[in-house]
Amino acid sequence: MTGKHHTQKASDSAMYFTLWRWHFYAGIFVAPFLIILASTGLAMLLLTNISGKDLDRTVVNVQATTATIEQQAASAINSVTAPDVANAQVVQYISPRAADTVALFRIKAEKNGDSIDNMVLVDPYTATVIDSFPRQSNWYYVFDSIHGDILLGTVGDYLLETAASLTILLIITGLYLWWHRQRNLKTMLLPKAQPKRSLWRVIHGTLGSWVSVILLFFCITGLAWAGIWGEKMMQAWNQFPAGKWGVEPLPQSTLVVDFAKKSTPRTNSNQATTHEMTTHGKSLNDGGSKDAPWALEQTAMPISNQANKQANLPTLNSINQQAQMLGFQGRYQIYQPKGETGVWTISQDSMSYDMASPTADRTVHIDQYSGAVLADIRFDDYNAMGKFMAAGIALHMGTLGWWSVLANALFCLLVIVLCIAGYMLWWQRRPTAGLRSLNPPARNKVASLSWQFAIILPLLAALFPTALVAVMAIALLDWLLISRIDWLKQLLK
Repeated sequence: MTGKHHTQKASDSAMYFTLWRWHFYAGIFVAPFLIILASTGLAMLLLTNISGKDLDRTVVNVQATTATIEQQAASAINSVTAPDVANAQVVQYISPRAADTVALFRIKAEKNGDSIDNMVLVDPYTATVIDSFPRQSNWYYVFDSIHGDILLGTVGDYLLETAASLTILLIITGLYLWWHRQRNLKTMLLPKAQPKRSLWRVIHGTLGSWVSVILLFFCITGLAWAGIWGEKMMQAWNQFPAGKWGVEPLPQSTLVVDFAKKSTPRTNSNQATTHEMTTHGKSLNDGGSKDAPWALEQTAMPISNQANKQANLPTLNSINQQAQMLGFQGRYQIYQPKGETGVWTISQDSMSYDMASPTADRTVHIDQYSGAVLADIRFDDYNAMGKFMAAGIALHMGTLGWWSVLANALFCLLVIVLCIAGYMLWWQRRPTAGLRSLNPPARNKVASLSWQFAIILPLLAALFPTALVAVMAIALLDWLLISRIDWLKQLLK
């Protein structure tokens, strides 16, 4: 029995040190990205609640009457008008968030062959222009760009997706390591007094236990925007089916693809048989922004039918009145039709900071020729994954009210402290002779892994492709170079 017990203990110890090394190497890569994501996330959280991402919280004096939408739009267009500016037009209108805040107009124009894309803040009572600036040029969008792809485009997006995927591995191994040391949930969350030299280990382990589930949730909801796991895997299989608009008659004849049936749509004699498919993402997202609700981003847009053309075409003012009659209140967005087959779109969703509750998400499409409602899509129409992501993104972005703002701010700070504590742990363990080695845990020990982890970890890697690619690349690099070159072996192993 003693020999068997000794063998089991040795096996457990070997697995512990193996997972510790995995945790160490993953942490070395992941921690800088987590600090960047937490810092930029905190900055965006504060900016949206202080000034608004487009300064839409700018305050105005409340008056008895408001100017018409046409008057406000004319002032916005005049703000960019100049002899060398042509084709200025409103492409998006954002209604005031409250009675004492500005209305926003997005104005596109051409100047000497270059495009102008400005956000214009207008006093809704006097139609006075308060401010005008190039779209996505303020600090919110700087932090948003860093948060989305660390200013490296597609490469940065893949790096962040890899970091988020490896963070899930980091969470699992970290919880196991702390459980192995504490042996019960109470001491994991509320550890007993420890020697001073163990302070950073206690901070790291305890904070990790407290924030692990929330961090896992943030990783999943953050990955929903990622280029591979989110766009290619999750969104592609969880989009709102374009053949189920919930409006009679179903506008299949005006859609390029019926995602519900995967068939070629019907056409009528007054309409061309083919046209380029436009999705919500292509139509509403512009300049890197994510304005289309996640569950609709890859869903085809309906199109306007010129056969229904009326003598008096819908205008921004009439569409705004129609939006209010349909029940839209507070901050909502109206998008102008794009091209001859485009539609008016009225959108209100928590992902765009329009309102607090994701269950109130609503997108309405209106025929630009007849003013008929082609689609009225609400939260209840999303599938299970779409509902989860709408609610998850609201939690991720802290749009559910002041309690979620404070909770998210605290979480961001705790993640930063967690990462710093991890680095401090490594610094305390570093070689006294200098930095000739990273001094990973259990140096020169043979790796060992239980069959449970041997199944779970590859499965997790397979679910998150960039993590699998990263692990395989590291293993190949280890086999080809690190294990064969002495100074690399000394540094890393």
